[in-house]
Amino acid sequence: MIADAGKAAGILFVTVIVQVSILSTVDIAHGRPKLLLVTVIAVALLRGAVFGALAGFCAGFVADTGTFGMLGFTSLLLTLAGYWTGRYGETTGRDRAHAPVLSVAVVTVLYQFGALLLHFMLGEPAPAREVLLVGLFPTIFLNLLLTFPVYALVRRLLPPHVWADRAHEVRLLG
Repeated sequence: MIADAGKAAGILFVTVIVQVSILSTVDIAHGRPKLLLVTVIAVALLRGAVFGALAGFCAGFVADTGTFGMLGFTSLLLTLAGYWTGRYGETTGRDRAHAPVLSVAVVTVLYQFGALLLHFMLGEPAPAREVLLVGLFPTIFLNLLLTFPVYALVRRLLPPHVWADRAHEVRLLG
């Protein structure tokens, strides 16, 4: 478990650096790729809700610190994304081939709505038209393109535990 935490921390730290330094300025057809979100989703699918929530919080905190943004903004959104994706991975999505694609598509939409709602609640300018009508579908498409290589890499570095899926034999006493 400690080795998994170290590997996940290394993966997420490198992802934060790439997201903050390179991908923060990338704008393709009004969409912005969210590599950090896709990576948190991949980690959460493979390691569960608690691990995903902790990974999302730590990665978001480092990202907020790196951009000098509002501290806790990205942390809150990525914590929720990691937790709910991990719950999906623990219950319904276990060993399904479409789980990463479905998770990234749904969580990207929820992430965009959540960010818009948080901006609105904090009294900051929140251009809903630009976020939801113009940029949402290109962002989903870009994140789906990132899903396949990111999930493959994270799955290679954090392979699923063999013992986690085995049902233990129950013996009735009496």
